[in-house]
Amino acid sequence: MPIKLRLGIIVAAIILLLIILVILRKGRMPVKYSLIWILSSLIIFLLGLVPELFGLISHLIGFITISNMITGVFIFVLLMICILLTVMISGQKKKATLLIQEMSMLKERINKLENK
Repeated sequence: MPIKLRLGIIVAAIILLLIILVILRKGRMPVKYSLIWILSSLIIFLLGLVPELFGLISHLIGFITISNMITGVFIFVLLMICILLTVMISGQKKKATLLIQEMSMLKERINKLENK
């Protein structure tokens, strides 16, 4: 792998990590949801440092080229992120429904107390 490409990959990983850390610092994302992004940036950083390792792994798995394996891994990671976000949204929907039900019960109770 050419040195310019390796440096580009390392810089991209560092930039991604810095962006995630800034978002965390501002409190715009919980730590538990940022872990997959931090892990992804570390894997990208490792790819830039030791590309031979990914070549070995890709040949052991059965990929012809490293780029095919990387594309497959990124697609897999994006699918996992979509599943995680779907689970998160589903949980938030359940919490919102429960909150609406509790609010309705409280309003009804307040109305009964006001009418007495």
